[in-house]
Amino acid sequence: MKKLTLLFFVITSTLIAQTDAKIYDIINAVSSERIKADVKTLTEFGTRNTFSDTVSNTRGIGAARRWIKSEFDKISTDCNNCINTFYQKDFVTKEGNRRVPHDAWIVNVVAIQKGTKYPNRYVIMSGDIDSRASDTMDFTTDAPGANDNASGMAGTIEAARVLSKYKFESSIIYVGLSGEEQGLFGGAGLAKYAKEKGWEIIGILNNDMIGNITGVDGVIDNRAFRIFSEPVPANETERQRRMRRFYGGEVDGISRQLARYIHKNTKTYMPEMNPMMIYRLDRFGRGGHHRPFNDLGFAGIRIMEAHENYTQQHQDIRTENGVNYGDTFEHVNFGYAKKLTAVNAINLASLAWAPEAPKEVAIGGIVEASAKLKWSKVDGAKGYKIYWRDTTSPTWDNSRYIEATEFTLEGIVIDNFFFGVSSVGENGHESVVVFPNKIMR
Repeated sequence: MKKLTLLFFVITSTLIAQTDAKIYDIINAVSSERIKADVKTLTEFGTRNTFSDTVSNTRGIGAARRWIKSEFDKISTDCNNCINTFYQKDFVTKEGNRRVPHDAWIVNVVAIQKGTKYPNRYVIMSGDIDSRASDTMDFTTDAPGANDNASGMAGTIEAARVLSKYKFESSIIYVGLSGEEQGLFGGAGLAKYAKEKGWEIIGILNNDMIGNITGVDGVIDNRAFRIFSEPVPANETERQRRMRRFYGGEVDGISRQLARYIHKNTKTYMPEMNPMMIYRLDRFGRGGHHRPFNDLGFAGIRIMEAHENYTQQHQDIRTENGVNYGDTFEHVNFGYAKKLTAVNAINLASLAWAPEAPKEVAIGGIVEASAKLKWSKVDGAKGYKIYWRDTTSPTWDNSRYIEATEFTLEGIVIDNFFFGVSSVGENGHESVVVFPNKIMR
């Protein structure tokens, strides 16, 4: 009996060590009521079209972005000025841009919660400020944009409220991006700004439509959500492309690893949710605000609802043939928006609490019975996890924790699996997995 009790204790202790109670606290702290109130406020600006009124205090994108900044400022005041809020902007002109009705400033609202140890390392959550009517050039017609994308913007503000109560080693950015509907201008501007400032970006979690559970196909689902990610970086070198033909990695780029991280972390802490990894940059032929970051070589994914309703996207408010069109407040499910906000918050926290990922991971074992891995030492890491999976598996299914910087997986043939390595902190939080980027002979 004593042996059974001891065994139970050991197993229980191991399971507890694999999770962090603070993550559950973060999930519970997210408020559907606060998200609902914020979505309501955003819809009441009439239209948030990128080229709408910037002078009024009650209507247009100018009033909306000032309100968003004021919310971030309030959050900062509540956490003893732990968040620095500012506008980042770029000028776009009508000339050469078919979706730009007139020259204007594209203004993003940026809120940075600085990390205690790695202030120049950032993980980003974004929502879009702007909305649109049926005609994207129409900047005067009412376009409440409740789900697209007041839901993502409200989720970003709510994540800031919750996470501002904690301190993290790496920095977290909460941002409202503009100009999405006209050509991803806001994301492009911030990505360029990040490059110029030398920011080390762990990844961007772009949230675009996180509040609809009733699909145009008739499916109602408040647990499934999609994670879109591109397979390999858009700016990879020709040498990297050639190496893939011989060593693999067609679905193992940095954005895809970020997607796997979110999938695993969600299944660990929110097992009731059904994350769907979609092996595509975005929806078929369409784009989102993570793409400009991908274009510059940063990891980035899109989180969004699984079942869309196209009668409520990019539509003037009207009734035709008994169908109510328009992206209005009553169509948003705030319990669902809360869940997806929590998904973001726990992944922001986990990444910001984790050590840096290994910069270099070498692999060997060609024509041998075992796979060999060696990687660069990471400051602040207590240990590392070697992951491997079947070549046809979408997720990292096998792992081994060690505290050295090299290891041989005896009996694991390199030809039959894909491999990766993550770093693990004293607190148990892991970095994103790094696919081998060097060959050992």
